[in-house]
Amino acid sequence: MITSLGNERIKAVVRMRQKAKARAEADAFLAEGIKMFLEAPAQQIREVYISESFSCPDAAVERAVREKAGALPCETVSEAVFAKLSDTCSPQGVLCVLNRRHYQLADMLREKNPLLLLAEGIQDPGNLGTMIRAGEGAGIHGLILSSDTVDMYNPKTIRATMGSVYRVPFLYTDSLLATMKELQARGIAVYAAHLRGERSYDLCDFLDGTAFLIGNEGNGLRRESAEVADMYMKIPMAGRVESLNAGMAAAVLLYEAARQRRNQE
Repeated sequence: MITSLGNERIKAVVRMRQKAKARAEADAFLAEGIKMFLEAPAQQIREVYISESFSCPDAAVERAVREKAGALPCETVSEAVFAKLSDTCSPQGVLCVLNRRHYQLADMLREKNPLLLLAEGIQDPGNLGTMIRAGEGAGIHGLILSSDTVDMYNPKTIRATMGSVYRVPFLYTDSLLATMKELQARGIAVYAAHLRGERSYDLCDFLDGTAFLIGNEGNGLRRESAEVADMYMKIPMAGRVESLNAGMAAAVLLYEAARQRRNQE
């Protein structure tokens, strides 16, 4: 059992928890908690850390965790060490280090009429996690992120995805404008969620290739990005609410596209 906070492996994991640069250099990320561990693809897991007092009220779930961990490189650590590794206030006692997957745009364009989400400058980890989780629920084919969007492998983002990060293709692009133009050249329409939108989102047709463009939580879309979009849309607001947050707006648009496509079947 590892009991020293000075253990080099523990220090490396702590660096990955704290720093995007350390995660990038290791080409790895952390997933914490029972659900995230059980859903993690075994072939991606490098190592597992379990606290010495790990237990679960559901005996079947605890057995599943121990059986999966037993088939992987696994270390038991003291409570103090696990607290240092953890990013949560109430740790569940299991954490794993996983290899990253590297997607290409081609991975997202295999379907005839892909449904995509474009995120520009999103800064809140919870919003980004909500986007990918809602995206999986709506049947999204991929998520494309501007280079200044928050790190997908931020522990808070990973936690907010509730496992969707393992299954939804995503990539960062150095030029969102260039990527948008490439999508348009392939017949995929780019719809911008914009306060200046004159047409309600539920009056648009999303049956063909569709990409929704969502901007920064505080500043919205950059002018040059918005100008490239094929159409501005709005999500009508009642009361005194001006807009939804980025994660909620993305979910509304994606599920409208999913509804239209489901009704076409």
